[in-house]
Amino acid sequence: MRTLILGGVRSGKSRLAERLAVETGRQVVYVATATAGDDEMARRIEAHRRHRPPDWIVVEEPLAIARALADLARSGRCLVVDCLTLWLTNLLIHSDPALLETERVALLEAVPKLAGDLILVGNETNMGIIPVGEVSRRYCDEVGLLHQALAARCDRVVLTVAGLPLLLKGPSLDIPFRTSGREGGDTPREPNDR
Repeated sequence: MRTLILGGVRSGKSRLAERLAVETGRQVVYVATATAGDDEMARRIEAHRRHRPPDWIVVEEPLAIARALADLARSGRCLVVDCLTLWLTNLLIHSDPALLETERVALLEAVPKLAGDLILVGNETNMGIIPVGEVSRRYCDEVGLLHQALAARCDRVVLTVAGLPLLLKGPSLDIPFRTSGREGGDTPREPNDR
């Protein structure tokens, strides 16, 4: 099963990806793409590290995720990539401008061939105003094109909004959904309740 999970910042997409990975019952390999460019990002990365189950294999790969996925994929594994948009940012700011296209093509070619389960997480950034700067507009264009190409290659596509998963494509999410418990306790919810 190949699953693409999209959503805004703090929409619940990473939490959903982690729950789906656990539900596979397979060994989980988490491919993290973030780099700690400042103190705030370093704190975010550390919070993610503390939250992950200790038995998960974690691979930090900011650029060559297609190669990492090809090396890590096994029939008994579930690979989680979090997150595609940070990976794309790393490529956009890289000193070699050709690397973005090379790595994008490599990922798109790798996804259908990988053994085991794959869960890809990305920020849906294109639902707001059109950015003013050239680099920001290019980023939004690249993100939109990447998400479209991956959605075509994935079995299931989910959009998360306010912690709720909205199924866009593929088989249903056969897990009970719970709120974070931060406000009002853990309330069971069905994934497609509206």
